[in-house]
Amino acid sequence: MSLNDQQHGGPTPGHRVGVIGASGFTGAELLRLLAGHPSLELAFATADSQAGVPVADLYPGLAAAYPGLTYSAWPPSDPVAALADVDAVVVALPHGASQALVGVLLDRVRVVVDLGADFRLDDAADYERWYHERHTVPELLERFVYGLPELHRARITGADAVAVPGCYPTAATLALHPLVQAGLVERHGLVVDAVSGVSGAGRPPRPTTTFCAVDSDVTAYGLLDHRHTVEMETNLGASVLFTPHLVPMSRGILATCYGRPARDGLSTGDLLAALEDAYRDEPFVVVSETSPSTKATLGSNTAHVTARYDERTGTVLALAAIDNLGKGASGQALQCLNLALGLPETAGLSLTGVTP
Repeated sequence: MSLNDQQHGGPTPGHRVGVIGASGFTGAELLRLLAGHPSLELAFATADSQAGVPVADLYPGLAAAYPGLTYSAWPPSDPVAALADVDAVVVALPHGASQALVGVLLDRVRVVVDLGADFRLDDAADYERWYHERHTVPELLERFVYGLPELHRARITGADAVAVPGCYPTAATLALHPLVQAGLVERHGLVVDAVSGVSGAGRPPRPTTTFCAVDSDVTAYGLLDHRHTVEMETNLGASVLFTPHLVPMSRGILATCYGRPARDGLSTGDLLAALEDAYRDEPFVVVSETSPSTKATLGSNTAHVTARYDERTGTVLALAAIDNLGKGASGQALQCLNLALGLPETAGLSLTGVTP
């Protein structure tokens, strides 16, 4: 009996989804979300480094949803058989690993959603410029749709390949895109100053992400050339100076963005009106006059955005808060998967943050 059978008392028609790389933080978050989805059923969860390990041992919080489930290795001895009854696969692997896998997946399942950076960019040369390595399957880049529904919903709907955006570009784009598109902010010289929780660095421990390293500390990194910059510039059609910071919290991103006004007489009311117009019908974006809070987005797929105009310095200020594992990763992946499979876009996703 499947998990859906256990929850609903009988067979539930729906789609079977495999997760490759399910032992990382984004993979585990996706398992959590799938467990509450009314129309999706987990087909398999792979994790080469944890193959044979019960999911509940690595993530006790998932024990009630996946009793007896163990991580398997990928590829299995017979990949064709393993994918025979699978409708979609979500790949949650580090950058570079998806390129060797998706060719086989695209030929055998209806939808592939990649949480890594391997297919976010249209031009293979950008991977050499920003990721310092050659893309091994550039012919597949054009097949993937950039998975930010607020910008590309029509293309994501019914797509067979979706590349989920980075967490920082998601926050910065949602804050700035309506203002740039409305002609309120100059496209040259945008500044994005963002902070992220430590989960954004992934589950494997590093010297810079241990408790003693991050506790009571704030550190800027990726100065001048962080790889997410190219996504922001592509989304906004603008030049961006991006500086990320690591802060001592588990999850969340707050992006504080600055730009110059594109016309005279700009006001805070104009900026807020542009955000309201852009996101009026968006289920996962909240526009508010108050300053966004990462805690307000915790565990949700919702972004909170606002904007101000400072007459004294002639500066536009735009802010966005998201959960980096939610709207910044696994939640957005599930939102895209819903659209690609023709399901209600909000299915299995929380609009509200966990409080307190």
